Amino acid sequence: MSEIDGQQSEYRRRRVQRLKKAIVKIAAFLILAPNICCVFLCVRMSDLYKQMDGLYERIDGLSGRLESLSGQIEELAAEGEDHRIPEQESGDVSVQPEIKAEPEEGVTGVIDVEPQASHRVYLTFDDGPSIYTNEILDILKEYDVKATFFVVGKEDADSQEALQRIVEEGHTLGMHSFSHKYGELYQSVDSFREDFHKLQDYLYDLTGVKSVYYRFPGGSSNKVSPLNMQTFVDYLDTQEVEFYDWNVSSGDGGSRILDVDTLLHNCTDTLGTWRTAIVLMHDAAEKRTTVDALPEILENILAREDTAVLPITEDTEPVHHLQNKTDE
Repeated sequence: MSEIDGQQSEYRRRRVQRLKKAIVKIAAFLILAPNICCVFLCVRMSDLYKQMDGLYERIDGLSGRLESLSGQIEELAAEGEDHRIPEQESGDVSVQPEIKAEPEEGVTGVIDVEPQASHRVYLTFDDGPSIYTNEILDILKEYDVKATFFVVGKEDADSQEALQRIVEEGHTLGMHSFSHKYGELYQSVDSFREDFHKLQDYLYDLTGVKSVYYRFPGGSSNKVSPLNMQTFVDYLDTQEVEFYDWNVSSGDGGSRILDVDTLLHNCTDTLGTWRTAIVLMHDAAEKRTTVDALPEILENILAREDTAVLPITEDTEPVHHLQNKTDE
């Protein structure tokens, strides 16, 4: 009986050991599993945040385009006949009168830039400098046209040379934020102030020009900013800086590449309805067709009577999507 008892005791001991090992393994799994899951979830969340950032950028671009269209519609409704050419009726058909301008002596070919022209067109380029800035400047020089460049804070040597050339050739140097990062720029008045002065000081140190013209990324009517955009407009007022939106858009701000004919149509189709037309285009590496379309856009505008192509100056009537309360 003692031998049998010994065997049973050994059997029970082994069972207890196996049970202990099983308990230890289960406990270890229960401890490690949540940690492993947390690590996996953190990595996955990081990937999702990156994807969301990319989507937000695309949404920002689309939002800006939608808001620009909304702004155009609102301005047309609000300003009515003040900004449009009076219509005349011919029979049962309402037509716009043809504007005739008496050419000055000695003016041939390209229309001379006259601030007194009935139609003033301001070509503006956002997001530069880029690999195409010099080409854009070459085209503008060929047609003897001055434009406005709303630039961001690019500090490489090529960008610095392009910024200096913009100023040297008589174009207007405007600001479009240093970072162009919506989440950082519009986070608070302090973050906006820091970004603003970083860009203004950078441009002044590089070119000797203290820029006093600003275009909000996404426009003043963007829906991305968590703060009321009037807050940032008020800050620009304290700096004696004017902001400019647009009432004519080339449509090249989105991710879809537009062909030359579409860009030409977008930039010129409604010019005759505006006394002051501020045209939005982009100076960016992915906007090759904008550069290709520029000569045709210029030729179309310069062929119009009583029309001047001008750079933005302190005398330019601003276009605002968000009306500044001081203007009301």
